[in-house]
Amino acid sequence: MQVTFCRLRTHQWCFILFNVILFHALLFGADFVEQYFLHSLPYVDMKVLEIKDKARKLNMEPLKSNLSKYYVLSQSEVCKGKKIFLLSLVFSSPGNGTRRDLIRKTWGNVTSVRGHPVLTLFALGMPLLVTTQKEIDEESNKNNDIIEGLFLDSSENQTLKITAMIQWAVTFCPNALFILKVDEEMFVNLPSLVDFLLNLKEHLKDIYLGRVIHQDTPNRDPHSQEFIPLSAYPEEYYPDYCSGEAFIMSQDVARMMYVVFKEVPVMVPSDVFVGICAKSIGLIPIHSSRFSGKRHIRYDRCCYKFIFTSSETTDAEISLAWKEINDGKECTLFETYYGLISCKLLTYLDSFKPFHMGTIKNNAMYLGD
Repeated sequence: MQVTFCRLRTHQWCFILFNVILFHALLFGADFVEQYFLHSLPYVDMKVLEIKDKARKLNMEPLKSNLSKYYVLSQSEVCKGKKIFLLSLVFSSPGNGTRRDLIRKTWGNVTSVRGHPVLTLFALGMPLLVTTQKEIDEESNKNNDIIEGLFLDSSENQTLKITAMIQWAVTFCPNALFILKVDEEMFVNLPSLVDFLLNLKEHLKDIYLGRVIHQDTPNRDPHSQEFIPLSAYPEEYYPDYCSGEAFIMSQDVARMMYVVFKEVPVMVPSDVFVGICAKSIGLIPIHSSRFSGKRHIRYDRCCYKFIFTSSETTDAEISLAWKEINDGKECTLFETYYGLISCKLLTYLDSFKPFHMGTIKNNAMYLGD
């Protein structure tokens, strides 16, 4: 009986161990695969060396002398004489001054991480209303942190917005080592992100980093607002690209992209546009699962201390997250592990809610017929 009992206990332990491994494989396996295996193949083109040479020799003086042709508000002196480690360009809607103020009071208020200067600016296009423009002018005079391009801020002009802001960074902040493009709806853990970039050590060039989208397909539905005709992009798949909610590029990459902007079709989505530019300069996007992409990460203090971004965060969540991240309380390895499991599980469960609610609505409509 004793031998049978020992064998049974061994089997039980094996069963528990198997389930623990399976649980972690299901929870973290996708991120591991994305991180290490989903990389696009290098694009070899003899033009790449020529593009790099042009990027090194860029002359932005003509643009500087004709600013009114490109920008309503330019903040052209904000980077002058400064060596910026990370320049954050927050893509904001013209009328969303309340959100900009919240960012200024939380993660956008950081000016240095571990002694490395960081700078946060807001990227806007022009509003429809003259009254909104007056409010933006007053906000700019007060904070000196708004760049406003000479184009209407609309969903159709997001690619134009990206090109205008990268053009600005190359022209007026050429000493910024890294450039973060981020949407205003995002929460950004700047200290965690800067720590990661510091660990790149000598690998400070050819950086195009974010949550990589692999083998995305163009929308071929002619009735859709996102329709992409074959004439605009004939390939079956888009090249790998970083999700547009938040991504980072090094200064040399920004300069090379500026060189090739006019060669890339603008009808594709703005984040795809950047990915196509990256491919044309022989660049492979670097994936990190610590970028959330479009996903809202359910809040946990130690989880938010580890990740870089979370999408669709409310004002209350941003305030709470920033307060607790900077409370001086460090997370132990176990707390970080538990926090990541907790927020990841809850985030996965949240992803089923739209489907579940849609099913309930459809059933209600069916029963009502």
